[in-house]
Amino acid sequence: MSELAPYPIAGLARRMLREFDTRQSIFDLPKRKFVLGDPRIDLSVRSHGHSAATPFGPAAGPNTQLAQNIVLCWLAGGRVIELKTVQILDRLTLPRPCIDMQTVGYNVEWSQELTLQQSLEEYVKAAMLIRILEASGRLALAPGFGRTLFDMSVGYDLAGIRSERVQAFIRGMMDATAVVERLRRELPAELGPLRDLDFATRISDTLTLSTFHGCPPGEIEAMVGHLMREHGLSCVVKLNPTLLGATEARRLLHDALGYNELRIPDDAFAKDAKWEQATAFMDRLDGVAQSLGLHLGVKFSNTLIVENHKSFFPASEKFMYLSGPPLHVLAMHLVQRWRSAMGDRFPVSFSAGIERANFPDAVALGLVPVTVCTDLLQAGGYWRGFGYFEELALRMDAVGATTIDEFIQRAYGETDSKDLSAAKLRNTEIYLDRISADPRYHADNHRKGPRKIDRRLQFFDCVTCNKCIPVCPNDANFSIRVPSTPKVPLKMTRQIVNFADFCNDCGNCDVFCLEDGGPYLLKPRLFVNRERWLNDAPRDAVLIEPDAISGRFDGVVLRVASGEEPGDEPRALALCSLRDALLDPLDTNHVNEFLHCTTSPSQAS
Repeated sequence: MSELAPYPIAGLARRMLREFDTRQSIFDLPKRKFVLGDPRIDLSVRSHGHSAATPFGPAAGPNTQLAQNIVLCWLAGGRVIELKTVQILDRLTLPRPCIDMQTVGYNVEWSQELTLQQSLEEYVKAAMLIRILEASGRLALAPGFGRTLFDMSVGYDLAGIRSERVQAFIRGMMDATAVVERLRRELPAELGPLRDLDFATRISDTLTLSTFHGCPPGEIEAMVGHLMREHGLSCVVKLNPTLLGATEARRLLHDALGYNELRIPDDAFAKDAKWEQATAFMDRLDGVAQSLGLHLGVKFSNTLIVENHKSFFPASEKFMYLSGPPLHVLAMHLVQRWRSAMGDRFPVSFSAGIERANFPDAVALGLVPVTVCTDLLQAGGYWRGFGYFEELALRMDAVGATTIDEFIQRAYGETDSKDLSAAKLRNTEIYLDRISADPRYHADNHRKGPRKIDRRLQFFDCVTCNKCIPVCPNDANFSIRVPSTPKVPLKMTRQIVNFADFCNDCGNCDVFCLEDGGPYLLKPRLFVNRERWLNDAPRDAVLIEPDAISGRFDGVVLRVASGEEPGDEPRALALCSLRDALLDPLDTNHVNEFLHCTTSPSQAS
């Protein structure tokens, strides 16, 4: 199994700026899909006492684990960045593949894949890279559109959160001075004054608590109390959809939405917090927050645990976690029930089946932030964020709203009351009535997966539809120009390759590939570290080094040194074509930038 390997900040920074200057894209996201703000409308919101330029952001998950992922979310308009959940058990072997977006959304991916120290560094890197982008003058951001909130996420029990290593992670996020200064020294000298920017050292002072399914309510309360009292963190408590109760959750899932094949285990309802328990501990925690001058909110919702009835995931996985359209309906029922019972006392964060069409509605309900995961793993990936803001601008223009508060008041028809809290509840009830009868969320519209053409992928030449590039949350798949020659005849000008350091075998590119076999398995899998390449044996893979290129095919290793003639052996010829394309000085691909930043004499020590 491939394991994620964080990229040096020097390579990320250099590639980010060079790619923009040469190709008008950043980490393969084209400039035309950047969300840079609309000066006609103010999308700013308040979250935990901070101002963020938009209510949109990625949910804690595969899109917020590596630094480049977070930068891509920011370019897609995310301004409340919910970072990947971390926990004390940070060296787990996780099942692969782990993400299935064939119909709605399922995963068995529930923990971070980096160590706590690596996670801290990735989040600091991301904040520094965003600051470099802003200061570089390359982005024409609307005034104030850079305001961004990084939100930590930790789990999954009190003992783990109290451990010294998790405590050190939290302290590091609240004061990252040492990490910032060390990473600053790693930035290449060619960045000039950008190396000396006033990088933020307080990366985050807010946190969304992620609890695994079955966490006792008393444990949840104890964890939040500890985080507020010991660290001074404003907190959001993420709650499970089982809060609806077995009868209502199953009625919605089976009777209303038609997902009769899905089975929620009885244990999920027996062990998870009940409605009365959740409202009670939130009342008590509210008193703690007020006494400390902190903010407290709730999030709807976590994924829904269901029995694994599919063949995509390893047979060892008895359960999988549902997201996407059906979860949207369940989570909105919880929002309505919560607001009816608790009023507008607790800010509500939301993550469940958000996509372009319903994003403006979630904003109209006053949900902050509106976070996304499943939809960013669909065809187009981070490109999809641009459509969210197009749709929101159209809806705001239609009712003459220029601020989020005005949109909340007018989205479903102007009311006599100027009470924003009343408008949020009214809008929630109206919207819930609409989606309860909306066929868009029904199982009948989510039975068919992405199209396949009954052909198997090859090392080179495929359809080159490029679908595998944006659906990878880590930007592991990319294309390079490999010229066709008499000895290496190619049909396609551009070839798809996979950067193994960014690939964790999640399988999402296989879901959307028109051909069978999976780009992450059958396309050239590129390593830039010999030890990692050797440890990956016996899988086929390519190792790129400054002085040679090596390939392992069916257990046989071929090596061609720089300047060496490969002869007529077909695979050696293919390796040389691949090497020449990857090391083209004009290309800003992963391999070229990595080798440059680790060998360039201009790099700061």
